[in-house]
Amino acid sequence: MSIVRRITAAVVFFPLLPLVAQEVRVTRGAVDQQVFQRNAEGFANILLAGSASGRKVNGKMVQVRVSTKTGPLAGFDWTPLAKIQKLAWSGELQRVPVGGPYRLDVRMEGASFVFTVNHILVGDLWILAGQSNMEGVGNLIDVQPPSDTVHSFDLADNWVIAREPLHTLVSAADPVHWPPNADGQPERFTGEKLERYLAERKKGAGLGLPFAQDLVRRTGVPIGLIPCSHGGTSMEQWSPSLREAGGESLYGSMLRRFRAAGGNVKGMLWYQGESDANGKAAPVFGDKFLAFVKAVRADFGEPDLPFYYVQIGRNISSRNATEWNAVQEAQLSDEPRIPNGGMVASVDLSLDDSIHIGTQDLKLLGRRLANRACHDLFSSIADCGRLKPGPHPVSATLDHSVVKVIFSGVNGTLHADGRISGFTIHDASGLPVPLIYRATIDPAEASTVRLSITGKLPEHATLYYGYGKDPYCNLRDAEDMAAPVFGPMPIQQ
Repeated sequence: MSIVRRITAAVVFFPLLPLVAQEVRVTRGAVDQQVFQRNAEGFANILLAGSASGRKVNGKMVQVRVSTKTGPLAGFDWTPLAKIQKLAWSGELQRVPVGGPYRLDVRMEGASFVFTVNHILVGDLWILAGQSNMEGVGNLIDVQPPSDTVHSFDLADNWVIAREPLHTLVSAADPVHWPPNADGQPERFTGEKLERYLAERKKGAGLGLPFAQDLVRRTGVPIGLIPCSHGGTSMEQWSPSLREAGGESLYGSMLRRFRAAGGNVKGMLWYQGESDANGKAAPVFGDKFLAFVKAVRADFGEPDLPFYYVQIGRNISSRNATEWNAVQEAQLSDEPRIPNGGMVASVDLSLDDSIHIGTQDLKLLGRRLANRACHDLFSSIADCGRLKPGPHPVSATLDHSVVKVIFSGVNGTLHADGRISGFTIHDASGLPVPLIYRATIDPAEASTVRLSITGKLPEHATLYYGYGKDPYCNLRDAEDMAAPVFGPMPIQQ
């Protein structure tokens, strides 16, 4: 054997020493697609924590960099964050400005390995809660397309880019949302069963995504949505008294998800009331709703939390019409008692089935909610500050043979497609009396409707707009804000 071969053979038997890479990872504080609620100054302070591995890493510095598509964000190019102690680290990344999507890079000083969190946003978080019209049951046809500035903390507790449908109850993290199986027990869909459900789904469009995108378009502030709704649910099922049940109750689930998403939100959107339109629940709906709003604000630690809601709209059914109108009137009456909040109407919108607003009009409804939030929360922006709440009834007065109905909060002028429809006059017993033969906008006052009547007005007559469960109502203002259902309103004679 030659000397060369002897040396080669010897080398084969020497084991190679393993290379121990030095690296850090983020284990808490930020994940891909996450949205962080900005503070009053327009910044987010992000508390990050993680692990470290490798030899002799304790005492070394963890660095962080925040980048946009065009490069590092000014002031955030590899800045020191925290020292590694016992293979762990934590630190607060301060004053990250509103915007994104951002890429968050983390590394150990002097090491080549970089851990990355992608597509994070700093902006505003909004809770979506209520029953089916907030959950979204619009046809999944021509839905609102996704945007990289609107993300969602989905019901499975994952941050994702928001896309229709926002609510997928069957795969939710909390059992309260799971459907019953053949044995009557709640079952979470997973694997092939979930994939088949998603592939076959035909409905699920909602108002949350149109709301968010419209608000982002006007303000430039990214949005994170936190869907919490569940179809067919009543105020009793949303009772704050069930908060301690956690994920076994609707309120407990919402509260848990609020905390899981960071424990700080900009506001809440609510659409519920259809399930309370019955003889037992309707008379106490208004008080329960006010108690709910108060509890949410207390449990969220924000006494002035912006709270916007939708007055229930139409239902193709002849039953419980009186109770249906009672819930609508309670929602209208509650509005002045909810500071930093407001209501929008939906009675004029088209449906995709017997009770659920259609996909295209859900987009309009989302814009109506965005109008309210835009005006109240971004009044310094010209496109927001000029907005008004939309038509709200003030009074009805008989002037000879004309009932003048005055509205406040009108943007521009009142108008209708075709002849104005939706008003009815009722006698003292509550029965409708056919007296109105023409409805027009007062040429001298664009926020007043003139109802021309024939015959004599009954004693103690009242006025309704949107009487019954399936009225045809078409009164709007220049910003497409609709007049709400109201009545009975006394007619002053």
